[in-house]
Amino acid sequence: MRIGSSIFLIALGAILAWAISPGLIPYVDQALIGYILMAVGVIGLIASLILASPGRSRRVSESRTMMDPNTGERITRHESTDGGI
Repeated sequence: MRIGSSIFLIALGAILAWAISPGLIPYVDQALIGYILMAVGVIGLIASLILASPGRSRRVSESRTMMDPNTGERITRHESTDGGI
């Protein structure tokens, strides 16, 4: 569930809970269904925000300098890697 669908569920639940007159749909408690949709939307919003956060990114950089035995030039080599999943 992404952020947009979570906000949609929250809005739909609020409409069912507070904006529509009770008894529009027979034998169904609209307020309860609205509260359930809002709760699912809030849980989905929190979960999607936690999963979308960048968290800690670990980057390792290393450089090595060597002398070429044939030409006497100094050669520098840079390597960097990400420690992410």
